[in-house]
Amino acid sequence: MRVALLGCGGIAPRHVAAAKALGLDLVGCCGRDQARTDSFAAEHGGEAFVDLDRMIGATAPDLLIATLPPFARDGEIEHAASRGIHLLVEKPIALEMAAADRMVAAVEAAGVVAAIGFMYRFGDAVRRWREHDTGTVAMYAGAYHCNALHAPWWREEARSGGQILEQAIHQIDLIRHLVGEPDTVTARRSNLFHQDVPGYDVEDMSAILFGWDDGRIATLNASNIATPGVWHKEWAVYAERLTARFTSWNEAVLTPTIAGATGEVVAGTSDPFTVQLADVVEAIGDRRAPAIPLAEGAATLRLALAARQAADERQEISLAR
Repeated sequence: MRVALLGCGGIAPRHVAAAKALGLDLVGCCGRDQARTDSFAAEHGGEAFVDLDRMIGATAPDLLIATLPPFARDGEIEHAASRGIHLLVEKPIALEMAAADRMVAAVEAAGVVAAIGFMYRFGDAVRRWREHDTGTVAMYAGAYHCNALHAPWWREEARSGGQILEQAIHQIDLIRHLVGEPDTVTARRSNLFHQDVPGYDVEDMSAILFGWDDGRIATLNASNIATPGVWHKEWAVYAERLTARFTSWNEAVLTPTIAGATGEVVAGTSDPFTVQLADVVEAIGDRRAPAIPLAEGAATLRLALAARQAADERQEISLAR
């Protein structure tokens, strides 16, 4: 299978490593700057381009992995789909729902395999939880904390969507995956410690509460004020017959809700980027939908945007369609 890359930024090497682990042929890399793209291609392989159409014409890829930041997407996903090229798209799918819906409609009309990059779902510990008969999942409590100024585009809400859309969205997707579709959301967010940093207008802390009319609850707190160089991600899930404390997508302790029960320690070693890409490749070969189709990217974006709206309006938002 011939694979091409659209976007050569910080996350791109993870996707290249996954492609190489699966023995796929990286034929092209397309970026916005010729010198930087040349350097990326020299290190990772493939021919360097700064024009998507030229890359498609010259390399004839079967699969395009799109890692462009959300602000830089302007019809490329739709265009690739119209050319019959299968897709794996990095999150968030877009910064607003109209753009997300256009992408989903385009890939569905083209009949290509198109997946969204929510790789947490492919972690060994997450998959092990899903194998259990947990009963009703009643509560999710998550946290996502880091401390880095990130790239300039990340600091601007108009370009990244803020931490809720750019980072916390992974756990918002897990909430959908593990608990279900919530009925309401309320939230708070603020920029407390970076107000004087030029160009930094995204939130540096947030807290989100999703609610279900039947009483289920999910919470998620996030910040960009924690230990420099450390990404602290954890979540706990409480169900009718099982509880779990996750310290990563691969690591968790699963404990039955029975007095004196011994916990099952999951310490997986799988690379979720590789497992995710393998699913896309198999979906192409089997002519089936991928495990996480692009429409899931739109559904999770909808919750993230609603959380941000709830924080800005300081009110509970109904998620009824």
